[in-house]
Amino acid sequence: MVKTIHMIKSDYLKFVKRKEVAGKPIVDKLGKLNKFYLPLSEWIYSIYKKDNKTKVIGLSGGQGSGKSTITSILKYILKKKYNLNTCIFSIDDFYKTKLERKKMSLNTHPLFLTRGVPGTHDTNLIIKTIKKLKKQKFKNVSIPRFDKSIDDRMIKKKWQKIQNPPQIIIFEGWCVGAKHQKNSQIKKPLNFIERKYDRNFVWRKTVNNALKNRYKKLFKEIDRLIYLKVPSFNYIFKWRWDQEQKMKLTSKNKRTMSKTQVKEFIMYYERITKSMIKNFSKISDLTIYLDDKHRSKKMKFY
Repeated sequence: MVKTIHMIKSDYLKFVKRKEVAGKPIVDKLGKLNKFYLPLSEWIYSIYKKDNKTKVIGLSGGQGSGKSTITSILKYILKKKYNLNTCIFSIDDFYKTKLERKKMSLNTHPLFLTRGVPGTHDTNLIIKTIKKLKKQKFKNVSIPRFDKSIDDRMIKKKWQKIQNPPQIIIFEGWCVGAKHQKNSQIKKPLNFIERKYDRNFVWRKTVNNALKNRYKKLFKEIDRLIYLKVPSFNYIFKWRWDQEQKMKLTSKNKRTMSKTQVKEFIMYYERITKSMIKNFSKISDLTIYLDDKHRSKKMKFY
């Protein structure tokens, strides 16, 4: 049964309050619900209702842009208002194991030891997982989880267990939907990491080829893509650092990065993130524009 807006508002406010971290209140809660979450949920519902078949919604945006918060609230509203089961997973959950990346770093290029860029995910496993989730004769599906504090995949008994068939699959990640570039566009080093550690151009070419082939095949599984557009790449560092601070508050005994480490870490993501910020309208079905205070300014459909 579809719930009334009044009941949704009440439940939503309670839910968001539980999501808030000490010292980091979520501002304009009802404004976000009315102008953002409800229309977005309705858009997803309308896509599903066209044929009542499981839909894969991609959610893309730079590090720290708010993907995890948005997906958890969408899942809540889609269930409460439309009675739709939603399964959420991140491309981050499918990072290759530390051992697999170590082999890549020895056989292909040392920079592949660091997780993040295309080539460091198990794309075949993602495709298999999506197909299992969409099967008519549904069986329980286990989805990997990645522990960033130990930089490795969790053991199987800690994986996410999906026991009910989802009507909506939200597949989120910083590079979800990204397209490859011409080799001539990636030849000139963009930052310190590329200048110092990829002088022979092998890492950039390998990442680009992965986007051109394996990731292109993966992203074809997506029915619609939502893109969170940040004002500029400079905010990726600021918001990624905020994310690290948040992790310190919520995750006891877990290792977190220093400011310098975060600054270096996002260099691995810089090239593709900047390309996506520039060419977002070519990949996105719906773009959410974020302002410099991390608030959603407007939504644009394509």
